Amino acid sequence: MRTLIVSDLHLGAGADGDLLRRERFRQPLLEAAAAADRVILLGDVIELRDRPLAEALVLAAPFFAALAEATGEAEVLIVPGNHDHHLLEGWLARRRLEGARPLGLEERASITESGPLQAVAEGFGDRAEIAYPGVWVRADTYATHGHYLDRHLTIPTFERLALAAVERALGPAPDAATDPLAAPIGPTDPDEYERAQAPVYAFLFALAQAAGAERRGPGPSARLWAAMSGGETRAQRLRGWLLGAVALPGAVGVANRLGLGPVKRDLSVGAISRAGVAAIGEVAARLGIEADHLIFGHTHRRGPLDGEHGWSTPQGARLLNSGSWTHMPGLIGDAPAAQSPYWPGTVVEVDDEGPPRARLLLESCSRDELASA
Repeated sequence: MRTLIVSDLHLGAGADGDLLRRERFRQPLLEAAAAADRVILLGDVIELRDRPLAEALVLAAPFFAALAEATGEAEVLIVPGNHDHHLLEGWLARRRLEGARPLGLEERASITESGPLQAVAEGFGDRAEIAYPGVWVRADTYATHGHYLDRHLTIPTFERLALAAVERALGPAPDAATDPLAAPIGPTDPDEYERAQAPVYAFLFALAQAAGAERRGPGPSARLWAAMSGGETRAQRLRGWLLGAVALPGAVGVANRLGLGPVKRDLSVGAISRAGVAAIGEVAARLGIEADHLIFGHTHRRGPLDGEHGWSTPQGARLLNSGSWTHMPGLIGDAPAAQSPYWPGTVVEVDDEGPPRARLLLESCSRDELASA
């Protein structure tokens, strides 16, 4: 049995960098999906923060229709992430009202239990389901979008600071230890992560519903890292340097003094990558994910690349990031596609035996082709 995993499609992105709305970029993925027995869409499949829901669904529909046709009878699992968390908000609310058991590492729901998904996923029939917060691909391999790692980042992303503020406002969980001298334990199960993170996602989704056409575009974190990446012109590089050297370090100090950290002043691309790997390792430890292989997305930073070390959890699980299918010109750099960690177009294949492997399907595309999307 072959499983194909793809993440961070961001269909309907306000900046129009979501490549899979274009047939020439969609075709390699559809061919790979046609050869799979199961396809897992590992989060941030539909961009629900840049424009109203109905508009995003219209833009995403052609891809879902093409995928339904290409996959034949294959099973399809949709694992929501932070940008499309709204797809399961109703289901999560019903679980709480009905007193369902706490979220485990893999919970399943039908597409009909997610109202918005019905509009674009009806072509799959009953062979498609929602899985959350992740899915066991096989007994030794677990896959999750990876948005829980924001709770442990030492990089001051918008979500990292926002969820820290929410966590402080909410206070300890009702069943947490009440010893005032005890250090906060932090989240140790999916429901505890959801408690702080879901309100942030709901707020950002609500903002998108009120946005007019003139306000549509990438969200706050995306704009920040686009600026930090330096851009392509001299003015953009200067702006990125000023932001990294002057503005953000001051903000980091303020965040730490307010108790929203700890976050660090090192905002280099290497530091961001290391922080993501360390944070997903923390999630694995807290949730007790006992796997030999842990596949995640979320950071858009595919890896490990050839020769990279350190991509493992403290418990020894080997990490693999599925990258993204969005064009971010400021981040792909000047290196060849195979050496650029933010080059779009990665899929992960998992067979019954052997380690999961990543393939870069858009390696032959030029920068000009990506930019013309």
